[in-house]
Amino acid sequence: MNTPGLQPGTLTDVAGLLVGHAAAPGRSTGCTVVLCPQGVVCGVAVRGGAPGTRETDLLRPENSVERVHAVLLTGGSAFGLDAAGGVMRWLDERGHGLAVGPARVPIVPAAVLFDLWVGDARIRPDAATGYAACQAACATAAAQGNAGAGLGATVGKLFGLGRAMKGGIGSASLRLGGVTVAALVAVNAVGDVLDEGGQALAGARSEDGRRLLGAGAALLAGAGPAPLLAGSATTIGVVATDAVLSKAQATQLAALAHHGLSRAVSPLTPHDGDAFFALATGGSGRQAELGALGALAAEAVSRAIRNAVRAARGLAEPPLPAACDLAALAPLR
Repeated sequence: MNTPGLQPGTLTDVAGLLVGHAAAPGRSTGCTVVLCPQGVVCGVAVRGGAPGTRETDLLRPENSVERVHAVLLTGGSAFGLDAAGGVMRWLDERGHGLAVGPARVPIVPAAVLFDLWVGDARIRPDAATGYAACQAACATAAAQGNAGAGLGATVGKLFGLGRAMKGGIGSASLRLGGVTVAALVAVNAVGDVLDEGGQALAGARSEDGRRLLGAGAALLAGAGPAPLLAGSATTIGVVATDAVLSKAQATQLAALAHHGLSRAVSPLTPHDGDAFFALATGGSGRQAELGALGALAAEAVSRAIRNAVRAARGLAEPPLPAACDLAALAPLR
């Protein structure tokens, strides 16, 4: 399907990474796995006010484990962390993991987003969903929009869930001086997603539901936001590079990737549990300057966020239009 405005590239442009999506049967929710069975250097930066994560303490620069074998992004709120067990099983069956005495332990950090209000909240990604995502993983461009962790993602919740729109999952990549930097982002923000010119692509709608409100401008004009539950929104993602990085540098890269949020999401709120992982395969053999890598990572994140909502398709129940449904309507100014 040809999606207008979609930026090129995918996380798998970084050689050695595989991406797979899977859905939990019966509801718009699922998970997305990034497989790196050979083990790659990983860092993390958790900046959001209500994150749901697994194995992030292990990734602190001062701790001993440097490499991970997969990263999981999942819907289902904290329940969705069960999906990591399926990823571990898939890796274990194939002999991948950190050698610890007589065993190999797969290292699988994860982050969740809240999508329980979309459909039957009793249906969440589980170990079987995580395993299925591994089975589906490949080195070609994975689906964007309504796929994996983006299936139940929404944006524009600042003025209530009834005026929200469909979010999704997106990817993008950039290349500079022989080094590739890419991003994969599941977009489930409170705020609007902005296009390259700063106008809303998807977000809070007007009371009649037909037009984009422009949440930032509405706030400045005195409109009051609806009461929000902490943890009810999250933008989570993975940035990756084939540059050679230490664990501490990967941690810094994950932190710099967050700058891409401020370019493409407005407003950012403490209700968003934003978290980014950074993977460094070292496949290029190059030691790139971290400032340049951070600039590329932030740009890749902002492009991936826009790709997520441009590729998304609306849901009938609950009614959640996508950006493509409102493309012909100009935002209110």
